[in-house]
Amino acid sequence: MLKYRKNSVEYGAPIMTNNDWHARSAAETIASLSSTHTGLEPDEATRRLERFGHNRLPVASRDGWLRRFSRQFHNVLIYLLLGAATITALLDHWVDCGVIVSVVFINALIGVIQEGRAERALDAIRNMLSLNATVLRGGRRQEVPAHQLVTGDIVLLASGDKVPADLRLVEVRQLRIEEATLTGESEPVEKGVAAVDPQTVLGERACMAYSGTLVVYGQARGVVVAIGTATEIGHISSLIAGVGVLETPLLRQMTHFGKQLTTTILLLAGLTFAFGVWVHGYNWSDMFFAAVGLAVAAIPEGLPAVLTITLALGVQRMAKRSAIVRRLPAVESLGAVTTICSDKTGTLTKNEMTVQRVITASSIFEVSGIGYAPHGGFAIDGKETDFTEHPDTLDLFRAGLLCNDAALNEGEGHWHIAGDPTEGALIPLALKAGLDAALEHEELPRTDHIPFESEHRFMATLHHDHSGHAFIFVKGAVEQVLAMCNQQRGSGEDVTLDLPYWHAQMAETGARGQRVLALAMKSVEVDQRELRFADVEGGFTLLGMVGISDPPREEAISAVRDCKAAGIRVKMITGDHADTARAIAAQLGIGNGLALTGVELDAMDDEALRQAVRDVDVFARSSPEHKLRLVTAMQANGEVVAMTGDGVNDAPALKRADVGVAMGGKGTEAAKEAAEMVLADDNFASIAAAVEEGRTIYDNLKKSIVFILPTSGGEAAVIVAAILMGLTLPITPVQILWVNMVTAITLSLALAFESSERGVMCRAPQDPRAPLLDHFLLWRIVLVSALMVLGGVGFFLWELGRGASLEEARTVAVNALVMGEIFYLFNCRHLFESSFGVISFTQSRPVVLSIVIVVLLQLLFTYAPLMQHLFGTAAIESAAWWRILLFGGLVFGAVEMEKAGMRRWDRHRISRRSHN
Repeated sequence: MLKYRKNSVEYGAPIMTNNDWHARSAAETIASLSSTHTGLEPDEATRRLERFGHNRLPVASRDGWLRRFSRQFHNVLIYLLLGAATITALLDHWVDCGVIVSVVFINALIGVIQEGRAERALDAIRNMLSLNATVLRGGRRQEVPAHQLVTGDIVLLASGDKVPADLRLVEVRQLRIEEATLTGESEPVEKGVAAVDPQTVLGERACMAYSGTLVVYGQARGVVVAIGTATEIGHISSLIAGVGVLETPLLRQMTHFGKQLTTTILLLAGLTFAFGVWVHGYNWSDMFFAAVGLAVAAIPEGLPAVLTITLALGVQRMAKRSAIVRRLPAVESLGAVTTICSDKTGTLTKNEMTVQRVITASSIFEVSGIGYAPHGGFAIDGKETDFTEHPDTLDLFRAGLLCNDAALNEGEGHWHIAGDPTEGALIPLALKAGLDAALEHEELPRTDHIPFESEHRFMATLHHDHSGHAFIFVKGAVEQVLAMCNQQRGSGEDVTLDLPYWHAQMAETGARGQRVLALAMKSVEVDQRELRFADVEGGFTLLGMVGISDPPREEAISAVRDCKAAGIRVKMITGDHADTARAIAAQLGIGNGLALTGVELDAMDDEALRQAVRDVDVFARSSPEHKLRLVTAMQANGEVVAMTGDGVNDAPALKRADVGVAMGGKGTEAAKEAAEMVLADDNFASIAAAVEEGRTIYDNLKKSIVFILPTSGGEAAVIVAAILMGLTLPITPVQILWVNMVTAITLSLALAFESSERGVMCRAPQDPRAPLLDHFLLWRIVLVSALMVLGGVGFFLWELGRGASLEEARTVAVNALVMGEIFYLFNCRHLFESSFGVISFTQSRPVVLSIVIVVLLQLLFTYAPLMQHLFGTAAIESAAWWRILLFGGLVFGAVEMEKAGMRRWDRHRISRRSHN
């Protein structure tokens, strides 16, 4: 009797209460599923399909566009913008109100467009399922749509097929399956029918074939044990659906800051209103508009728009460096990344098996060049060597080329292997040695062969040349081939086999994380035309061994080094073997030689895991759950985590990470849809470039904030100072709104175009826990606000004292504030470094252009009759402009003196720390 979970009918997919099919024999599995070796009867298959549903992943219900759109307004900064829009509407300033509402609408629209990525990730996984399947029903072979498969169906697999459901294999013939997208295993997995231990990890369940994986070689027959959400790929789909999206560090800071700013503004406006009415006896309606002016001055209306535009500009810059950003906030998260968790296969490595070592009786060659491209050379002890000096070694390369069922093809400048990747690695090796593949096949055509099978672990081929000679070439597992040999190829002659030497070399090569193959040959009679197992039992001459692995990308080694210099820790999380992971990590410069496996992670509670991720950088035999748990543990330690990957098994962790980075070329669609960023060139080195851009963007965002907040604070302080002193307002609310609008879309936006600061990749990552308003920014707000009060109120009183009208005095005060902001903009181009010099004033075209625009707008504001009518301004004399310009210079000089003092204080603090 079959038992199913309660939710199987709801999701339309049967889920077994027992999922240890890999631990059961084939016969027991078939019996448990009430099936037979000839398959289900068609009527029974139909009944099961009607009862348990189709072999599909469930489609989750989705919110409509109106609900998703309304969700975008649940943000404190948006509330501030809406408050500003309401105030401008109360002031009958409908143009400004429209501008602010437009900004809010555009932000909401962007959010709606970006929000659907989780649903698209689920769609991408659904599309990985096979379209059709070949089954036995009632003893007859037939092809059915894969979504009609039911548990108990007998499925037939052949080379090139995509596995349509989770299968317990019952018969196999030379079956190898590519499982990298599911397990991270870099090599195709040899399959068999023998049951394994119940605790065996996913990547080592040789008797199972999982939905969505690819048959690269051989044939098989299996019984369906899980469909739909019950499959391993369905489980990953459920993981993705259950992973929430994290806020980026800056958004978390802005949310907290927005709440603080809202409270502060409301409190300050209320206190100012009360002080003016109760202490100075002002009319309550006048004080209400003064409080409104204070709120308008303090609210940084342009800040959300500047943040969005700065991020968008960063996206364009990063795209030029092969990093395609799918979600804007991820851009600034890159600047705060403290840890990069990378998958191994296809990310740090090329996912192309390469011979890296050739061992003969007399020499050991290191092979250069990675991947399938036949470019590279050979070196002994680090010195390049010519094979004309080692003619006997050519038979080893010839054996690898001819005893081979794979093929090397080139298309559009890219080399790829058709067939088994490990076999295929021997072809570019032979080409690197100077052999011509077509010529070798023509001169030594194959007459017969014994194909590779896991039972005997070797492949043998029989060849005849055109001069009356015949040879048998064999390649395979070292122990198996050594048992066939009694001689080894020496320098110029064959000598007795030295078994201790070969065993030592095999152990050393294996310790490097390389798979070791041995190659041998022997001569036979020219009239032999068939190859039998008796022909390969002995008498062979060992030609040598090769070490094969998926090597690290050369540029990835440099990228890891750059990340370390930037204070970023790189961790490898892979489904591959621990020894292989350790060896590749050592070549990349990752970790300290320690590695943890998935079985060891399962034995840890959350606290132990948090400690483990502090000490260990290499994690092997990791399942999707392990990757997700590791990322979560690092985040619990306060790390800002970027996760890279290309397989569907990486998708849950990619979505959970602060920044998910998918490979654009070899990455699955599921990985791309779950990630915030996609690398167009599949190059880990592009991550380092993206981090540099992310830090630059974060710096520019910080510069914009350092510019906007002090100037907004200065405008508000002018009003507070006037009320405390019992003065007429030096600037009206409408004039303040004009200043905010003009400077927000010009001066503050110009900082988004700034280039990288010196040493941007030689400093520690931005602390995500640091408050947005740190001591530096608080002090800068106080300093600049005081300077703005000095200029605004001082010029206002000066002009009134000289007999100027109220309108003229206010016009001078407004222009003084704007000029102070123009000069302060140059201070903000470098947060700590000096801004003196011609280059600082002329280097940035956006800064110069924005200043020209602001100056022209201020001239219109001052002298255009329409503007004078709308804003209550009046024309001022030319002498006033010289005083205003002088005030701007004083602001610039005062801030530069403050920066110089801070640099001296930092040097003094560092000096004292070093002495202690």
